[in-house]
Amino acid sequence: MTAALGVLVVAITVALNLGIAVADFARARFVLANSAEVGVPERWLPALATLKAAGALGLVLGLLGLGWLGVAAATGLVLFYLGAIVAHVRARVLHNIAFPALFLGFAVASLVVLLLR
Repeated sequence: MTAALGVLVVAITVALNLGIAVADFARARFVLANSAEVGVPERWLPALATLKAAGALGLVLGLLGLGWLGVAAATGLVLFYLGAIVAHVRARVLHNIAFPALFLGFAVASLVVLLLR
């Protein structure tokens, strides 16, 4: 994998997580519907959004030279989205499981990129 492709993967991961964090903070209609469907209380949304935004920031700092922080952020995002998939499976909400799976895939890819830097 070229360095540019690695940076692109991490940049996409950052954009995805910042975008969904903003939607969580704004309590977007689709966020509220999905949260209710999988059994996540609405009062958790600010904390979950903060974790996503912190993960995105950590990835950026990882690209800017704080490699250990980028690895920690990517690891946190991997664990976060594994938890999201578990929540979907437990609630038997599989019609939109592709979204947390996509976010998980980018988090794993970012972790690999940052581990190999």
